Amino acid sequence: MKTIGLLGGMSWESTAGYYRAINEGVKAQLGGLHSAQIALYSVDFAPIEQLQHAGDWDATAQLLSEAALKVQSAGADALLICTNTMHKVAPQIEAALDIPLIHIADATAQVLLDQGVKRVGLLGTAFTMEQAFYKGRLAERFGLDVVVPNDADRALVHEVIYQQLCLGDIRAASRDAYIRIIEALARDGAEAVILGCTEIGMLVSQSDTAVPLVDTTAIHAEAAVAFVLAD
Repeated sequence: MKTIGLLGGMSWESTAGYYRAINEGVKAQLGGLHSAQIALYSVDFAPIEQLQHAGDWDATAQLLSEAALKVQSAGADALLICTNTMHKVAPQIEAALDIPLIHIADATAQVLLDQGVKRVGLLGTAFTMEQAFYKGRLAERFGLDVVVPNDADRALVHEVIYQQLCLGDIRAASRDAYIRIIEALARDGAEAVILGCTEIGMLVSQSDTAVPLVDTTAIHAEAAVAFVLAD
């Protein structure tokens, strides 16, 4: 079995979900007492969040590249960045490594293509919904038509992520707001909606709406399981 490297802590709430999902996936495949071989480095999110909102992406790239090298040194055979937003600096991190990076947007896009989805809604941080590093990759590499909420709803989605979900604060009113936004994206032609922040799956699930949801945390974890168990 290969060792998967996790660069986590952004936030630790969602990283815990990665750890559980990858171990459950390996156990489901191999049975018995089997679990995943994982090298995890979990950062302090507070200074990274400050750099994000200051727009200092070069500094975040430097911090996370250094952390990724520690994961590689621990014996990882591939790396997952356990957050959608910080894939903004995935090229810099990938350039620092000798091991492959399993990109969350690529894994998500493949699932959408397999489902026959062409027009997809995207929820996430404002950085993910508004900047080209994520939705541009989905469009340019995979031919997906990506739609996002309006200005006010993007601001709401972003605020809930940072002020509630990253703190483990799950509120029914925020779930209702997210479902309203998801259904608005469906009315705008989205055939499915990407939960493009690794914390959103803590708030909403498929049982909350008839609109097909694509949970990037679950998909990324499944890609990790496939990698570690591949011959």
